Amino acid sequence: MKKGFKIILNTVPRPILIRLSYIVRPILAFILRGDKFTDPIDGKRFKSFLPYGYGNQRNNVLSPATLSLERHRLLWLYLQNETNFFSSESLTERKKVLHFAPEQCFLKRFRKLKNLDYTTTDLLSPIADVKADICDLPFEDNSYDIILCNHVLEHIPDDTKAMQELYRVMKPGGYGVFQIPQDLSRESTFEDNSITNPKERARIFGQYDHVRVYGHDYFDKLRSIGFKVDEVDYTSTLSEENIEKYCLAKGEIIPVVYK
Repeated sequence: MKKGFKIILNTVPRPILIRLSYIVRPILAFILRGDKFTDPIDGKRFKSFLPYGYGNQRNNVLSPATLSLERHRLLWLYLQNETNFFSSESLTERKKVLHFAPEQCFLKRFRKLKNLDYTTTDLLSPIADVKADICDLPFEDNSYDIILCNHVLEHIPDDTKAMQELYRVMKPGGYGVFQIPQDLSRESTFEDNSITNPKERARIFGQYDHVRVYGHDYFDKLRSIGFKVDEVDYTSTLSEENIEKYCLAKGEIIPVVYK
């Protein structure tokens, strides 16, 4: 199974993978049902999760029900426990949310929230509301209360321009979560625009369509754009039992930004 997943991930275009996943997901969820691990997004329990990864695959990380990964489950828990993202107390003041490259595990659940005015955007995703380039967004200044942009910036050659656009369309007093794959052992981000071969990118950057490996300086780059940044180590607030039960990546940092 592990070898088969690796071949599929590295050969099938992502828009097609998204469509195929709607068919495969219920079958996998049925086969792997159990009581050892829990997906906090839908509460379903499994004997194991699936492997995932474009280079070196990680075992037991992909939920067969929601197709969530470690970062998705961590974000769900953070939004649920530490913010008013899911609050329906004040429906007269709906929060405007902009979600880049919407993940399947979140899309329908976020869209159903009556306290949110929810818009999704992406240049290629077949499930996005608005087809748009993150470096040239068709939205007005100061438009959104909350922006979710997770595992997007590592794909963007001009990430400075993308960050400037994210800052432009966020309302003063708004916040966002801009997760990225990050090597915290690196002080500085590594990128080399001369590397264009997909196999070389996968070997060096971790995925065939990534253009850099972010280091710890990612947070300071966001600050240089104008954001206030909190580096949230949310797993440090959770028990070892819950980290294992939810299959989280211990020590993963959630970059929460404010304007």
